Parts: sequence; structure tokens; C-alpha cells
Amino acid sequence: MSFAVAADAYDRFMGRYSGELALGFANFAGVEAGQKVLDVGCGPGALTAQLVRRVGAESVAAVDPSESFVAAARERHPGVDVRLAAAEELPYADGSFDATLAQLVVHFMTDPAAGVAEMVRVTRSGGVVAACVWDLAGGRAPISVFWRAAHELDDAVQDESRLAGTREGHLAELFEAAGLRQVQERELSVSVRYAGFDEWWEPFTFGVGPAGMYAKSLGETELSALRERCRELLADGRTSLTAVAWAARGVA
Repeated sequence: MSFAVAADAYDRFMGRYSGELALGFANFAGVEAGQKVLDVGCGPGALTAQLVRRVGAESVAAVDPSESFVAAARERHPGVDVRLAAAEELPYADGSFDATLAQLVVHFMTDPAAGVAEMVRVTRSGGVVAACVWDLAGGRAPISVFWRAAHELDDAVQDESRLAGTREGHLAELFEAAGLRQVQERELSVSVRYAGFDEWWEPFTFGVGPAGMYAKSLGETELSALRERCRELLADGRTSLTAVAWAARGVA
């Protein structure tokens, strides 16, 4: 899936979570100085920034199928080799990287099995492949409240909980099927503080990802009902939300 939105829209929608998530994810993947690493589905560059801090821009490559995100990543991270490409067709030779990572991407791949297989292909023998996806099936994603409210108002809503990697164990299954060894899976959590409900709600109106596109598809009356139901579900005085992602790593 390619995100046809501006980078700043993504930043306000999911970037505040992905920036925090990147630290724990890079730690889990074991990224360290001296490695050459690839960020698959880099978006505007949240994980890319963490990788640059660890190994230097000259040792980081990144790909994304969205032209706006590629442009933003190039501008934000000079020296990084950022290319327009899909996970299923990575423009690199076999064994090019010591570590290949995909943060919040596998569930948006057109063919997750092919995408993971490509990640394995471009990783050297003994290198690490890692991915993480929000626990959408378990209702612990940053957008889970939104989808809960949507389901209450419309039983026919198709949310993201059945996508690849969104349930416990599925990333590990994909990794093992791709031939990775020593596969491990764990939870990663991040907390984000909001000034109030409106700051939480507004990014859903930007059209980012399936949730944003669903919000955009609604008429004024339906959108208002969805907004107010979300407000009710969050009306417990919270100023912060904690989200959980499933993360898996394996050895090529």
C-alpha cells in the first residue's frame, strides 16, 4: 500500500508513535555501529533517523513506494540512499545488508510473504531480518479505539485486524516460512501524550492509511457520530495512550 499523503500528515497521525517505537525496535534488531542496514517501507523516515544515529547516514539505505515519503526522507536524512521501491521488489543485490528492518510495514505489503522473502534475499548470511506491526488484532494499536467505535456504528466496517502480522505469532510464522533461523518474537510498547481529544482526533481526518481513508469516506453526519463515539470511549481523563506492537527477528 502506498500512502498518497503529505509527510507532515503522516507525522501527526502515526509519526509520534513510530519515532518512539524505532528506538526499541532497533535495539531488538541489534543494530549497531559498523553495520550496513536497510529500512524497508521507511515512510518519512522515523526508523531511518534511529538507524542513522547508530551506524551513520552512509551505511543506511531506505525504500518506500510513496513518492511524497521518499522526498521527505531524502530531505530529512542527507547521505542516506533513499529509493522509490516496493518491499516485494527491493532494488539491491543479494546479501547487501547486515540488517534489514521493516517498521509498521508488513501489514501494508501487497504480498507479505514475498516482501519478507525479499528482505531475506538482500540480507547477508548471518545477518538479521526484523519487522514489527501494531497489535491490531488484540486491540492495542494507536488506532484501536477508532476502529472499535467504527464497528459499533457499522458492523460492515473492514478494519486492519486481519492484516499480516497484526496478531501474536504471525510475524514469526512469516519469518520461519521465509527460511529465517533463530526466530524470536516479543512485544514493544510506546506511550504518547495528547493535550486533549481534539489533538488525538484531528489526524484521522487527514486521509492517512485505512483509518484515515475510512474517515474521509464518511458523510458529515456519520463522521460526527464516529468522532463523538471516540470521544466517549476516551472520556476517562486520559492524556496519554499506550500502544503495543508485535516484533519479530530472525537470522538469514
